[in-house]
Amino acid sequence: MQWKNWSGSVSATPQQLARPKTEAELAGLVAQARKVRVVGAGHSFMPLCETDGALLALDRLEGGPSFNADKSRVWAPAGWSLAKLTAALWEEGVSLINQGDVNPQALAGAIGTGTHGTGAELGSLSTAARGFRLMMPDGSVVTCSASERPELFQAARLSLGLVGVATQIEIDVLPAYHLEEKIETYPLEDVEARWDDLAAKNRHVEFFVFPYGKYVVLKTLNPAPAEGPLKQMNDIDDRAFRIICDICSVAPWLTRRLQPVIVGAGVRQRRVGPAYQIFPSDRNVRFEEMEYELPRANGWAALKEAIAWIQKRKLPVTFPFEFRLTAADDIWLSPFNATPGASISMHQYAKMLWRGLFAQAEPIFRAHGGRPHWAKRHTLTARDVDTLYPDAAKFKAVRDSVDPGAKFANAHLMDVFAIEERPA
Repeated sequence: MQWKNWSGSVSATPQQLARPKTEAELAGLVAQARKVRVVGAGHSFMPLCETDGALLALDRLEGGPSFNADKSRVWAPAGWSLAKLTAALWEEGVSLINQGDVNPQALAGAIGTGTHGTGAELGSLSTAARGFRLMMPDGSVVTCSASERPELFQAARLSLGLVGVATQIEIDVLPAYHLEEKIETYPLEDVEARWDDLAAKNRHVEFFVFPYGKYVVLKTLNPAPAEGPLKQMNDIDDRAFRIICDICSVAPWLTRRLQPVIVGAGVRQRRVGPAYQIFPSDRNVRFEEMEYELPRANGWAALKEAIAWIQKRKLPVTFPFEFRLTAADDIWLSPFNATPGASISMHQYAKMLWRGLFAQAEPIFRAHGGRPHWAKRHTLTARDVDTLYPDAAKFKAVRDSVDPGAKFANAHLMDVFAIEERPA
């Protein structure tokens, strides 16, 4: 059997692909397997789920949300997609504090890789985690939090699946809220001139800019009273965009000419709806992605340098850059550790060459102090990890103690973290 990720660039032939329905069934699978990785929607562009051992999906695992007394926290099934979870939370009158712009990912995958949305004062999804129910290599189960097994908890907040199989995760939530979404187009220089003000006045602000485009797509989200039925709209017209991408995939030299027609001046769109429905957008045109999190003060310089580099070399980059903000945190492996972040996502159409493009662009973001999103394309080495993450040694010590045999590590992660298998 073969498994592929969402973009089609990562594949694996696991010895076993299973969807356990009970925790006892899961325990048996974990205890018996030589190697274990857990998969959700396959939205990682890195080979995080690649394995020749057991590949486990937990979307059918028994159980549902369980709230504390005031509904400020919930124990949620780790294998549920964000789409399923947020809809269920809304029915209970609560919402996630923040979300990214897609929602097929499993909760455990989103937290385990530091997935984030945008908001100058809002952290990644990992910062909302308050407890974990983890299955160990022998199939036993432990719980951890800031007060119970605190070292394991700190590691689990962003673990890449290396410290156990999460079956339940306790997360902070808010009373259910609606968001007003505004999408407008402006010249890049206008957005740059107003950026500090935009970041201060909006709960969420981000923009998309094509390297050869004349205008950027600016998106803001802010709490608002409920209105009528939710309008269906997207930040970029997928139909026209797909046509242009397909043309450029066979005639790359047309990229510079065709790209400016994707985003025009004077676009004004607005809608209001439940937060969990407003946050995500449909992403139907497949792509590869590299994302770097930079010190916020360096974000604009890095973006402009990357665009100038593409333009100077007339490179056929069909997708836009995405620019977002994220608050600092204290998570050991977080790219936002101790650093309020400016997040720059660089994309390329899945049918076009991307590997060499990203490899050449990556030094630009590294030179500006960037650290990569763990689930998106990067070339970090074990030495890089130790240099970029001062707390990496703490994480490695916890990982070594709970999984000395490296059951939860695949070839990619063993290289990146210099993991050596030891007898349990």
